[in-house]
Amino acid sequence: MTALPALKHDTLYEQLCKLPENITGEIINGQLHSQPRPSGRHGLAGGTLSIDIGGPFQLGRNGPGGWWIIPEPEVHFVRDTEVAVPDLAGWRRERMPQVPDDHRFEVVPDWVCEILSPSTARQDRIVKLPFYASHGVAYAWLVDPEARTLEAYELNQGHWMLIAALQDDAPVRVAPFDAIEFSLGDLWG
Repeated sequence: MTALPALKHDTLYEQLCKLPENITGEIINGQLHSQPRPSGRHGLAGGTLSIDIGGPFQLGRNGPGGWWIIPEPEVHFVRDTEVAVPDLAGWRRERMPQVPDDHRFEVVPDWVCEILSPSTARQDRIVKLPFYASHGVAYAWLVDPEARTLEAYELNQGHWMLIAALQDDAPVRVAPFDAIEFSLGDLWG
């Protein structure tokens, strides 16, 4: 009797890489999660926040500089095994002096921001926030364009502590970007 060769099954990361271009995939807690590209309102909030924070913190324009602010990075918390794609992520340059040449970011971000949408809000809160905490992300922001809110959290002994809850056009001066102030209303267009 001749042994049949074992069938090769794609790893979760290989499955993630095969997702269509209009789908974002993540591997969190050993499960492949996918979601469609975000809405216009979602993109507007994320893009504007990137400008409001990126100018002062990445480029040093009217702010301290010293950060990388990257939209939708593929963060490998465990290479090809635990992979998340936050809407925005930031790294202090002393922790990540160079942006990687390839698509894998293997340094844990200092800050992540998730822009909530009706289809992702539950996962962002219930799955991703605890995941980020377990990997030592120091700050997390949740921005909800429909409710026009910003919730900011700081990791404290492995648990998220709410440090700000803002709405509408409130002034934003929140860690880790409290060296500047901008209007939350900027994010709503």
